[in-house]
Amino acid sequence: MRQNLHTHSKYCDGSNECEEMVLAAIEKRFDILGFSGHGPVKDPYAMSIEGTREYINEVLHLKEEYKDQINIYLGVEEDSTNRMWVKEPFEFVIGSVHTLTHDGITMAIDYNRGILEMMHESWYGNDFRKLAKDYYEDVAEMAKWDEVDIIGHIDLITKYNEDESFIRFDDPAYVRYASDAIDAFAGVKIMEVNTGAIARGNRKTPYPYKNLLSYMHEKGVQIVLNSDCHDARYLDCAFEETLEMIRRCGYTSMMKLTDHGFEETDLDEFE
Repeated sequence: MRQNLHTHSKYCDGSNECEEMVLAAIEKRFDILGFSGHGPVKDPYAMSIEGTREYINEVLHLKEEYKDQINIYLGVEEDSTNRMWVKEPFEFVIGSVHTLTHDGITMAIDYNRGILEMMHESWYGNDFRKLAKDYYEDVAEMAKWDEVDIIGHIDLITKYNEDESFIRFDDPAYVRYASDAIDAFAGVKIMEVNTGAIARGNRKTPYPYKNLLSYMHEKGVQIVLNSDCHDARYLDCAFEETLEMIRRCGYTSMMKLTDHGFEETDLDEFE
């Protein structure tokens, strides 16, 4: 079985039309495809209000048109800066933190390395621990958001840190802040293992880093594997090696989205 629930299209910052994504998923033998366009925020990467209406209608149309070939689900990626409060009409919601705010200024932590370096230096005095503390506190708040099913890319602040130039992944303070966020989600939300930064050439490993994934397993956190796809060519980016990493971190199951909600499924059923 193959599943991806984190999929973007031209309605937000993706490269493909929704139908192109569906056809690519069918070609790559996916069983389940969930669309998760960026919910409206004051940023050009997100869907507009009108665009969101068009997106909903198109995904529901494709869901019916291709129902004999693939299971399609209508989702949204809800940004921490603009809470929706209700889930309908979406079948699932991914909750993500993409920004930090300082002195009334909000900036994206993942837009490019230069912006993160500026925030690190100017806002936090080159103390990445302080940056991480603020970020993970914002992430943990989503544990209280009833409409959210899945927490997206929990350690997104490490997008440009694979060389550990900002902080070591095993830094005790950093690990404590991340672990506190994971504790907030344990038994409450599903968390994703996300290969999107690999597809875009920013990392060679998925989110979250392996020490956090192992801790998630220890805490009994349920997971899904997503590619955070913005380009149909990379819909299954690094799935095979990431599944092996998931196994090494102790997992024997993941969550599958069905017409009746999420169901725990043996890891051996995924490919």
